[in-house]
Amino acid sequence: MGADGPAAVICIRVAVGLVFLSEGIQKFLYPDKLGPGRFDKIGIPAPTFFAYFDGVVEIVCGILIIVGLLTRLAAVPLLVDISLAIVLTKLRELRPGGFQGVQGFWGMAHDARTDFAMLLGLIFLVWAGPGRWSLDAWLTGRAQVMGGSAVDP
Repeated sequence: MGADGPAAVICIRVAVGLVFLSEGIQKFLYPDKLGPGRFDKIGIPAPTFFAYFDGVVEIVCGILIIVGLLTRLAAVPLLVDISLAIVLTKLRELRPGGFQGVQGFWGMAHDARTDFAMLLGLIFLVWAGPGRWSLDAWLTGRAQVMGGSAVDP
């Protein structure tokens, strides 16, 4: 599959892209809860820099995935982002005193459900590509038409 893949890939692109776009925006809207304040609480060094850097990456890559432009490339930084989020926040919940009184695996699984869905959605997009309803497909089609007409007699 690729840019010519099923049109239904747009559903995965929009779902994944909107979640990352929303999370990136919220890092700026709610800095104490979701931006530098949260990064500091987690123990990330230079929390202001990394929170806002992460927010920009999520916003830019989220938009690229929604519109289907450089989809596979945009998914890579988000794969790193979500993997770090799972390791730095969700795996810690396996320790005693987990999420809202639900300890261990089930507490972590409850809290990480969106993270795991985003991880699998990104893996799918890297593997499958953007689908035919994407800017990537439109640009590829245009390039083929323009290239074909210039070469053919």
